[in-house]
Amino acid sequence: MGFPDRIERSIDLAHPPERVWSAITTADGLAAWFGDRAEIDLRPGGAARVVWTAEGHDQQLRVERVEEPRVFGFTWRIAGLPQEDPRRTYVEFILEPTGAGTRLQVVETGFAQLGPEEHASAHSGNTAGWAHELGDLAAHLDGVHAA
Repeated sequence: MGFPDRIERSIDLAHPPERVWSAITTADGLAAWFGDRAEIDLRPGGAARVVWTAEGHDQQLRVERVEEPRVFGFTWRIAGLPQEDPRRTYVEFILEPTGAGTRLQVVETGFAQLGPEEHASAHSGNTAGWAHELGDLAAHLDGVHAA
């Protein structure tokens, strides 16, 4: 039996897809909920960066998929692995309009490439991380300052 390869989370947001899209694909949007600072070149192959100052975490991303305003995907380094490790996971945001706003699904894949200890740490850490981050996104969109 293999390890789970993916994390899937979804959240219903009371905001139109265009507003959610802006929050997940612009530097200002990302810096408001996903990190303290962000940069993004929004095109396949473009570079992006998110910095969490308090945690001392600086994450380099590579934009892989841009289908405005429905799908945004990127690859990023797996937390806990050495900086020079080439393995990455793929994160995809899928936006679906709903009567009341937008259903946002986040799918992260690529964990099966890890060994047992690496997998346990990365998969559980990112599972908890996405739950927290999506809460921060909802708070940001709702105009509530997340803690």
